[in-house]
Amino acid sequence: MSAVFPSPEWLKALEGKLNTDEQYARIAKNWEGDLVFQIEPEGNLKERVIFYLDLWHGKCRGTEVWDEIADKTPAFILKASYGNFARILKGELDPMQAMLTRKLGVKGNMAVMMRSVPTVLDFVRCARDITNEIV
Repeated sequence: MSAVFPSPEWLKALEGKLNTDEQYARIAKNWEGDLVFQIEPEGNLKERVIFYLDLWHGKCRGTEVWDEIADKTPAFILKASYGNFARILKGELDPMQAMLTRKLGVKGNMAVMMRSVPTVLDFVRCARDITNEIV
């Protein structure tokens, strides 16, 4: 299944991909932590989009579209402009380089993120696989 980024359908397609991809299951088997994508408006995206993913040991236990983060405390919040998220999904911007150059802001334990580079990169591979169009 593929979908247009960023849409609720894209988020559900990503959940499905993460739960059926054997490579992701193997690489992310030790990952523990939910995360949020906070996509800031830019270009064709006129409003902030917030996606929540509950990731646990190589599976996605659920996803939600949030109106705001407010008092919720996910393990990680990844915040970037729509353009930088789109560049990561197109393969034009390396996700780890984006984190290190603050084009992709990370709120959460950066040491865990840096120890989990293979998991991060395979997560991005799954996201790219289901993205057939970027708004």
